[in-house]
Amino acid sequence: MIRRRASFADTELTGRRRELHTLRVLLDGMSDKRGGALVVRGEVGIGKTALLQGVRPSPDTLVLAISGVEPEKELDFAALHRLCAPVLPGINRLPAPQRHGLEATFGTGTEGHPDRFLVGLAALGLLSEAAAERPLLCVIDDAQWLDQATAHTLAFVARRVHNEPIVLVLAVREPNDRPELTGLPELRLEGLAEEDARKLLSVRFPSPFDGPVRDCVVSEAQGNPLALLELSRTADVAGGFTSPGTGALPSPLEADLRKKLAGLPRNTRLLLLLAAAEPTGDPVQLWRAAGHLGITSAAGTPAIDAGLVSLGLWVRFSHPLVRSAIWRDASPADRRTAHGALAAVMAGGAELDRWAWHHAQALTGPDEDAAKALEHSARCARARGGIAAAAAFLEKAVELTTEPRGRVERALNAAEAKRDSGALDAALHLLSVAEAAPRDDATHARAEALRARIAFDLKRDATSVAELQRAAARMAPLDSALAREISLETLAAAMSVGRFAHGPRLSEAARAARSAPSAPRPARPLDLLLDGLASHISDGFVAAAPLLRRVLDVCLRGEKAGSPSPDVSWVVCGVAMDLWDDVGWQELADRHVQHARTAGAVRALPSVLGYRALAHIHAGEFAAAAGVMAEAHTVDTDVGTPGLAGMDATLAAWRGDQGSTAELAAVAHQGAVSRGEGRVLTALEYARATLFNGLGRYDAALEACRPAYDLDEAGFHAWGPVEYIEAAARSGNAGLAVPALEKLVQRAQASPTDWALGMELRSRALLGSGDDVGDLYQEAVRRLDLSRAAVHAARARLLHGEWLRRRGYRLEARTHLSEAHTRLTAIGADAFAARAARELRATGERPGSRRAGVVTRKLTAQELQIARLVASGATSKEVGIQLFLSPRTIDAHLRSIFRKLSISSRRQLRDMPLSP
Repeated sequence: MIRRRASFADTELTGRRRELHTLRVLLDGMSDKRGGALVVRGEVGIGKTALLQGVRPSPDTLVLAISGVEPEKELDFAALHRLCAPVLPGINRLPAPQRHGLEATFGTGTEGHPDRFLVGLAALGLLSEAAAERPLLCVIDDAQWLDQATAHTLAFVARRVHNEPIVLVLAVREPNDRPELTGLPELRLEGLAEEDARKLLSVRFPSPFDGPVRDCVVSEAQGNPLALLELSRTADVAGGFTSPGTGALPSPLEADLRKKLAGLPRNTRLLLLLAAAEPTGDPVQLWRAAGHLGITSAAGTPAIDAGLVSLGLWVRFSHPLVRSAIWRDASPADRRTAHGALAAVMAGGAELDRWAWHHAQALTGPDEDAAKALEHSARCARARGGIAAAAAFLEKAVELTTEPRGRVERALNAAEAKRDSGALDAALHLLSVAEAAPRDDATHARAEALRARIAFDLKRDATSVAELQRAAARMAPLDSALAREISLETLAAAMSVGRFAHGPRLSEAARAARSAPSAPRPARPLDLLLDGLASHISDGFVAAAPLLRRVLDVCLRGEKAGSPSPDVSWVVCGVAMDLWDDVGWQELADRHVQHARTAGAVRALPSVLGYRALAHIHAGEFAAAAGVMAEAHTVDTDVGTPGLAGMDATLAAWRGDQGSTAELAAVAHQGAVSRGEGRVLTALEYARATLFNGLGRYDAALEACRPAYDLDEAGFHAWGPVEYIEAAARSGNAGLAVPALEKLVQRAQASPTDWALGMELRSRALLGSGDDVGDLYQEAVRRLDLSRAAVHAARARLLHGEWLRRRGYRLEARTHLSEAHTRLTAIGADAFAARAARELRATGERPGSRRAGVVTRKLTAQELQIARLVASGATSKEVGIQLFLSPRTIDAHLRSIFRKLSISSRRQLRDMPLSP
């Protein structure tokens, strides 16, 4: 099929040739099965809407167009529902989890889990299905008014349509910020040049202006087209423009709108107020509400003639300022009247939540029944994944409550919902409402705990850790189970802050945890974890090892009741690493990732993906680690949570990439300092130590990991000492390595896995001087080969070969060095491989060429991940579900994979060496 290219109106927008070309190129790509996204940014009136309306896509293009409206901003997924409505019949072609999730979100089904990530994948699939028939253009104007859930979803989709004939164009007002759209391609509209502004005036107003009037209009408008036209209409052509004004640009525009509104009949203003109060744009509801107030259709004519609104299939204002001007200009009594009319016509209908909202807004005083209705709506909204909407309902419920205890309870619930939705300032305001009223000890403790959690969200410092600790102590005599949950959060927070805590904050938190009320019977997994961590911090790893082992066993059994919250789930993987249990560590990471994907625990997904990536590094699967990290960064961008602070630097260090490690570590260091995450600094120090050990720069390696070694933080016990010992031994500081070895031996014997014993033997050999050193290395290699520690097994071979060469056993050294070189090269640990190559040359042997890993290095991290899944027998749809991509995007990647590997079928892919 030959498709026509996108075109534009015969007369292009004045002064927008460059911007129109950018849009034309984007739309033309759809004819080649390519898509993309563009965020058009600019101040009010700069021409964003005009630019979008100037697009003339090819006739066979399906166009979905909506505008964000301010009152809808609190209603999660409302805008998404409007956008997807024309293509919703295609929902039956989606996989069941996605279909059910989208149906639950839109309130048409109850089987699914309305999580934002599942909804994002479902929306992508729905639009992809529509684009299979013809190209799809989604135009979203006034995106600054989108509800947060819709904005997240559209950003999710926008990042995944490059291989689909789908284009999303979103217009966003500035200075309003939309962090959900950060990272998408942008087109920033600036003011028109003076020549273009004068040209626009001459086109729109053929009658000549008096010179001073024209100059004043052009000057005041500052290149803003809407301001230029609006100010021109108000100018006195004979006498000149009286007052250019000194306020922000919207001020004269809104003032003019208010002037127009003031000249309208009262019923017309009330009709517009009804339209402003109900953001769905449904004309049926509008006219029913108007009839309730005795307003006839004739009232709309003056507003239409004034160019303020269109009243056709949908109710649409000509500009966002029209809606805001109407609302701000109305009296509180008129606003209540509008809400009351809307509530009256919605009563008994299907839209109970909208009825509850309008009914509540129409009231002049407290109303317990209305507050209860809002609470019910909040529960329904939360069940649909609308946390922000739930918070708005609860906040209004607080206003309608006068009974002190009920007001406190609702204020606390609303504050918690606001915190969950990310609105921390609003949460603190509601919390102050709760704290100002009389309350009992239990609610006081609950309020203090919430304030402490918000404090840590905001500051992540030692002071906020202390606040959490005090909250746990206050809760202890009132609710022991909740007190222990807060104590676990306190310990995790103190561990995260690490070195940024002034004084022995972590040890204080551990002592407080040990004095907390006894765990309930039977003990929950979080209770066992709390006791294990407290013992680890207070008594040391060796004493705590049996209890930590029990914690890990319980978690590996998959007991969900009483499990740690997602905020502290990373601690469990750290326990597995401290216990040298790489099998359990990988199993837990896999399980957490799978659970997060299927259950929709998206906020936790970047963190658990990070631990899974680290497990891949440990196993020598660098390409797989890069793929997991790419996914984690994508999710992190979509959900807006702190992600993988130092993981990129860690992988770059293991790969021996000095430049990337330095650059990534600098970025991660800056972020860690600004957020107060001391653990990230520890991870970066060990990453640098690994890099320098690989490069043979042992003095630098020792300097890099010395601060972290002295801190001896939980979660790093299996990593830090071995780098420290190698750096100290090889830099001529063996004396420093002796106490480190003693500590390592104690920990390895407390949890004697193959990984632990292999690292102990390797470290003993490094510091040994007798004839048994060779035997120690051989046994270390054997033990590490039995574990999943592929990178450490390869490095043990390297150390053995280096020792043999220095002892003069060149032939034996060649065998071990050659094997080390082959393995390290295949893994991609280039610095260590180069070290092995230097040692081989010193024995008179030329290092072999890079045979292993050639296939995998042809592919990007994401392509390799897709290739492995397809080679295992997964369909494109199954791979898309797992990687949050559409099946067509998977097929596009497969075409690239086939081309790079010179193959033509999935069957051939199964025969390719895709392992690292």
